Amino acid sequence: MDSSLPGRIVHALARLIAIAGGAVLLVVAVITVISIVGRAFIWAGLTSIRGDFELVEAGVGFAVFCFLPWAHLTRGHAVVTIFTDALPPRVNAVLVILSDLLMLIIAAFLTWRHFLGMLDKMQYGETTLLLRFPLWWSYAAGLPGAAIFVLVALYVLVRSVAATAAGQPPIPQQGAIH
Repeated sequence: MDSSLPGRIVHALARLIAIAGGAVLLVVAVITVISIVGRAFIWAGLTSIRGDFELVEAGVGFAVFCFLPWAHLTRGHAVVTIFTDALPPRVNAVLVILSDLLMLIIAAFLTWRHFLGMLDKMQYGETTLLLRFPLWWSYAAGLPGAAIFVLVALYVLVRSVAATAAGQPPIPQQGAIH
């Protein structure tokens, strides 16, 4: 982990948002279990949670945006290196920089479009079918994770460029065998 102030801030933000996503995912799992048990015991007077699929949909969407920064920061994305393992280290370092730049572009694009989608949902007042909560709430909930993803992607790109300029190998992929 980078001990500089920006590195500590980025790591803390990514970790906190990932923990928030995990907590929401845990709540989603509990909602799902309670709802399934309720359906299984309808004969005993129980029932499912009204709008359970709407809550699950919103919670999982939030969690995905929360996990993206941590996955990118720790290089946890799936990587296939069949062709690049045979390349010289310098070429691999350049490929890492290019992939980090592409990830920054994708993160910024997703965040921008997600924000515009939220504004669209706000403007039209669209709501969920059963619970009738505004759809823009789900979009708004995902925006902090998306914004932190952009910040992390920028940080990772700068870190890769600095490592390559210093002649150091790039940070290895999580779980990679070298």
